Amino acid sequence: MLVVTSNLNWGKKSWVGIIEADAKGYYAYLPAIFIYNDLNFGFFEKIEKDKYYSENLYYDYRAWYSGNVINKYYCGTAIAELPFFLIAHFSANVFGYENDGYSKIYLVLISIAAWFYLFVGLAYLIGILGLYNISEWHKILTILAALFGTNLFYYTVGEAGMSHIFSFAFFSMFFYYARLYFTDFKAKYILLLAILLGIIVLIRPLNILIFLILPFTSGSYKSLKDGFITATKNSFWLLGSVLVFIAIVAIQFFIYKISTGHFFVDSYGEEGFNFLDPHIFDILFSYRKGLFLYTPMYLISLAGGYFLWKKSKFEFYSMFGFLSVITYIISSWWMWYYGGSYSSRVYVEYIPFFMILLAITLKEINGKFLKRLYISTILLLIVFCQIQTFQYRYYHIHWSEMNKEKYWDVFLRVDKL
Repeated sequence: MLVVTSNLNWGKKSWVGIIEADAKGYYAYLPAIFIYNDLNFGFFEKIEKDKYYSENLYYDYRAWYSGNVINKYYCGTAIAELPFFLIAHFSANVFGYENDGYSKIYLVLISIAAWFYLFVGLAYLIGILGLYNISEWHKILTILAALFGTNLFYYTVGEAGMSHIFSFAFFSMFFYYARLYFTDFKAKYILLLAILLGIIVLIRPLNILIFLILPFTSGSYKSLKDGFITATKNSFWLLGSVLVFIAIVAIQFFIYKISTGHFFVDSYGEEGFNFLDPHIFDILFSYRKGLFLYTPMYLISLAGGYFLWKKSKFEFYSMFGFLSVITYIISSWWMWYYGGSYSSRVYVEYIPFFMILLAITLKEINGKFLKRLYISTILLLIVFCQIQTFQYRYYHIHWSEMNKEKYWDVFLRVDKL
C-alpha cells in the first residue's frame, strides 16, 4: 500500500489529484475554518483556478442558498481528516510548504488519513469475524478479499479524499460494537454507538441506513427485543446517547447557520431520489457501473445467505432485508451511477456486511471440492479486480460512460493505450 500510494500520488505533480471532484468539497471545511476563516468559501477561485488545479481537475463544490455560498457536502469527512490536516498545518513551514491548506504536505497527509482509516476498518472487520468464530485462516482470506477483491483498494489509493473509506471504517466500528452490545447488553455501548452513528451521518446523511443492521447484529428476535428493553431501562444512558447524537449532527446545522443565517439548508437543491424509478438492475449488473460486473466478489459473498437460511431465518431476513433496502434507496438517486467511479462506489462502506457473508461461507461450506472451488474463485476474483482497477486507473475502463461494446473491447487488457 505504501509503495503503490507513494508511487501514484506523491511524485511530481500527481499529488494535486489526491483530492478531486466531491473530495474537494468534503475537505474544504478544514482550510475554510482553520486558515481562511470563511465558511462562504471565498478562497475557492484563487485555489481552484489560479493556483493548483488545471481545467481537467476543476470542480465547483459550492452551492447557493438565500444568496449565500455554502458547501454542497456535509462536514463529517473533514472531521475524520482533521488530525491529519493539523499535522500538515503545523509542520508545513518546517518543511518549506505554504500554509494555504492545499500545498503538497496537506494532500499527502490526506492520503495517509485514508490508509489510517482503511486499517482501522480492517482491524474492526477482523474483530467482527472473531465475534462470529471465524478461523484465523479464513480471516486472512476474507481480509485479502475485502482489500484486493473489491473497490476498497481503489478508494484508498486512487481517490483517497472521497468519503467512502472513512465511512467504511466507521461502519466496521458500528457493526462491531452493535454486536458486542447484543452479546452482553452493557449500557456503555449505547453511548458509543450514538457517537459513531452521529459521525456516520455527518459523513453522508444517507449513511443513517446503517441503523437497519441492528436486527442482524442482535442474532435473534429475542436478543433484539432484550436489547431494546435493556436500553429503555438504562434511561440515563439512552437519553445521554440521544443528546450526544443530536449534538454531533448539529455541527452541520451550526455551520449552515454561520454560512447563511439558517439552521436547515437543502444543499443539494433539485438533486434527489426518485423512489418510483429505482435502477436496481443497473446499479448491480449494468456495463456502466454494475457492482457485480466490476467487483464480483460482492456477488459470490451472497452465498453466505444459504448458510444463514439453514442456521437462522431471522439472521437471513435481517441481512438480506438490509441489503435490499439499501440497494433500493441508493439506486433511486437521480444519478444512480454516482458520477465517475470504479464499480458502484456507494457500496464501499457496506463491505463489512458482504465480507461477513463471505466468511460464513468459508466457515460452513462442506466438502473439499466445494471449499477449494470457492477459495479458488476468491483468489481468481482478486486478480480479476486488480486487473480492472489497473484498467480504470489508465482509462481502459471509462470513469463514467462504459457500455457493452467498450467493456468487451478492453476486457482484461493490461497494455497502456
